[in-house]
Amino acid sequence: MTATTRPILTRSIKIAGITKPAVLRYFETLNAGDFEATANLFAEDGVLHAPFEEPIIGKSSIATYLKTEARGMQLEPQQGISQILEDDQIEVQVSGRVQTSAFGVNVGWLFLLNSQQQILAVTVKLLASPQELLNLRPHQKFNV
Repeated sequence: MTATTRPILTRSIKIAGITKPAVLRYFETLNAGDFEATANLFAEDGVLHAPFEEPIIGKSSIATYLKTEARGMQLEPQQGISQILEDDQIEVQVSGRVQTSAFGVNVGWLFLLNSQQQILAVTVKLLASPQELLNLRPHQKFNV
Protein backbone atom coordinates (compact mmCIF):
# COMPACT_ATOMS: atom_id res chain seq x y z
CA MET A 1 0.00 0.00 0.00
CA THR A 2 1.08 3.53 -0.66
CA ALA A 3 0.73 6.31 1.86
CA THR A 4 -2.35 7.59 0.02
CA THR A 5 -4.20 4.25 0.17
CA ARG A 6 -3.23 3.28 3.71
CA PRO A 7 -6.32 3.06 5.93
CA ILE A 8 -6.60 5.73 8.56
CA LEU A 9 -6.64 4.26 12.05
CA THR A 10 -9.12 5.72 14.48
CA ARG A 11 -8.89 5.52 18.24
CA SER A 12 -12.16 4.78 19.98
CA ILE A 13 -13.53 7.73 21.95
CA LYS A 14 -15.59 7.46 25.11
CA ILE A 15 -17.39 10.50 26.49
CA ALA A 16 -19.12 10.35 29.87
CA GLY A 17 -22.87 10.77 29.27
CA ILE A 18 -22.74 10.45 25.46
CA THR A 19 -23.64 7.39 23.38
CA LYS A 20 -24.68 8.95 20.05
CA PRO A 21 -22.55 7.27 17.33
CA ALA A 22 -22.37 10.40 15.11
CA VAL A 23 -20.94 12.46 17.97
CA LEU A 24 -18.40 9.80 18.95
CA ARG A 25 -17.37 9.30 15.28
CA TYR A 26 -16.97 13.09 14.86
CA PHE A 27 -14.20 13.08 17.47
CA GLU A 28 -12.67 9.78 16.30
CA THR A 29 -12.44 10.79 12.64
CA LEU A 30 -11.19 14.31 13.38
CA ASN A 31 -8.46 12.98 15.66
CA ALA A 32 -7.46 10.48 12.96
CA GLY A 33 -7.23 13.27 10.36
CA ASP A 34 -9.95 11.62 8.25
CA PHE A 35 -11.69 14.89 7.44
CA GLU A 36 -13.78 13.41 4.59
CA ALA A 37 -15.27 10.90 7.04
CA THR A 38 -15.93 13.70 9.53
CA ALA A 39 -17.71 15.76 6.87
CA ASN A 40 -19.79 12.73 5.84
CA LEU A 41 -21.31 12.62 9.33
CA PHE A 42 -23.12 15.87 8.48
CA ALA A 43 -26.44 16.17 6.67
CA GLU A 44 -26.10 17.49 3.09
CA ASP A 45 -26.72 21.06 4.27
CA GLY A 46 -25.06 20.60 7.66
CA VAL A 47 -23.26 23.56 9.21
CA LEU A 48 -20.00 23.86 11.12
CA HIS A 49 -19.78 26.96 13.30
CA ALA A 50 -16.06 27.26 14.03
CA PRO A 51 -14.57 30.00 16.25
CA PHE A 52 -13.86 33.27 14.42
CA GLU A 53 -15.31 31.94 11.12
CA GLU A 54 -18.44 32.44 9.06
CA PRO A 55 -20.66 29.31 9.07
CA ILE A 56 -19.24 26.53 6.88
CA ILE A 57 -22.14 24.90 5.04
CA GLY A 58 -22.26 21.55 3.27
CA LYS A 59 -20.14 18.39 3.41
CA SER A 60 -17.53 19.39 0.81
CA SER A 61 -17.01 22.85 2.34
CA ILE A 62 -16.67 21.32 5.80
CA ALA A 63 -14.12 18.76 4.55
CA THR A 64 -12.10 21.49 2.81
CA TYR A 65 -12.15 23.68 5.92
CA LEU A 66 -11.07 20.83 8.21
CA LYS A 67 -8.21 19.82 5.89
CA THR A 68 -6.90 23.38 6.13
CA GLU A 69 -7.61 24.27 9.75
CA ALA A 70 -7.78 21.06 11.82
CA ARG A 71 -4.54 19.28 10.89
CA GLY A 72 -2.59 18.24 13.97
CA MET A 73 -5.38 19.00 16.40
CA GLN A 74 -6.27 16.41 19.01
CA LEU A 75 -9.74 16.74 20.46
CA GLU A 76 -10.13 15.49 24.01
CA PRO A 77 -13.85 15.38 24.80
CA GLN A 78 -14.51 14.63 28.46
CA GLN A 79 -18.20 14.75 29.28
CA GLY A 80 -21.53 15.63 27.81
CA ILE A 81 -25.29 15.66 28.04
CA SER A 82 -28.00 15.20 25.46
CA GLN A 83 -31.67 16.00 25.21
CA ILE A 84 -34.43 15.35 22.69
CA LEU A 85 -35.88 18.49 21.13
CA GLU A 86 -39.00 19.01 19.03
CA ASP A 87 -39.14 17.30 15.62
CA ASP A 88 -37.09 14.36 17.00
CA GLN A 89 -33.91 16.44 16.86
CA ILE A 90 -31.27 15.77 19.50
CA GLU A 91 -29.05 18.38 21.11
CA VAL A 92 -25.74 17.14 22.48
CA GLN A 93 -23.39 19.31 24.53
CA VAL A 94 -19.81 18.15 25.05
CA SER A 95 -17.00 19.79 26.99
CA GLY A 96 -13.30 19.04 26.79
CA ARG A 97 -10.02 20.31 25.39
CA VAL A 98 -8.32 20.78 22.06
CA GLN A 99 -4.57 20.25 21.97
CA THR A 100 -2.30 21.46 19.19
CA SER A 101 1.47 21.44 18.96
CA ALA A 102 1.46 25.06 20.13
CA PHE A 103 -1.28 25.24 22.78
CA GLY A 104 -4.22 23.62 24.55
CA VAL A 105 -7.58 25.25 25.20
CA ASN A 106 -10.86 24.27 26.87
CA VAL A 107 -13.64 23.87 24.31
CA GLY A 108 -17.37 23.27 24.24
CA TRP A 109 -19.14 21.59 21.33
CA LEU A 110 -22.87 21.88 20.70
CA PHE A 111 -24.25 19.29 18.26
CA LEU A 112 -27.69 19.23 16.67
CA LEU A 113 -28.64 15.84 15.21
CA ASN A 114 -31.62 15.00 13.01
CA SER A 115 -33.82 11.92 13.44
CA GLN A 116 -31.47 9.98 11.09
CA GLN A 117 -28.57 10.70 13.48
CA GLN A 118 -26.88 13.01 10.96
CA ILE A 119 -25.23 16.18 12.22
CA LEU A 120 -27.27 19.24 11.29
CA ALA A 121 -24.90 21.63 13.04
CA VAL A 122 -21.86 21.75 15.29
CA THR A 123 -20.97 24.92 17.14
CA VAL A 124 -17.45 25.02 18.58
CA LYS A 125 -16.85 27.50 21.39
CA LEU A 126 -13.54 28.33 22.99
CA LEU A 127 -14.00 28.34 26.76
CA ALA A 128 -11.23 30.76 27.62
CA SER A 129 -10.93 34.26 28.98
CA PRO A 130 -9.80 37.05 26.62
CA GLN A 131 -6.38 36.98 28.32
CA GLU A 132 -6.09 33.22 27.78
CA LEU A 133 -6.98 33.72 24.11
CA LEU A 134 -4.24 36.33 23.75
CA ASN A 135 -1.78 33.86 25.28
CA LEU A 136 -2.56 31.29 22.56
CA ARG A 137 0.06 32.81 20.31
CA PRO A 138 2.74 30.17 19.67
CA HIS A 139 5.50 30.24 22.26
CA GLN A 140 9.11 29.70 21.34
CA LYS A 141 10.36 26.31 22.50
CA PHE A 142 13.85 25.68 23.79
CA ASN A 143 15.38 22.25 23.59
CA VAL A 144 17.66 21.35 26.47
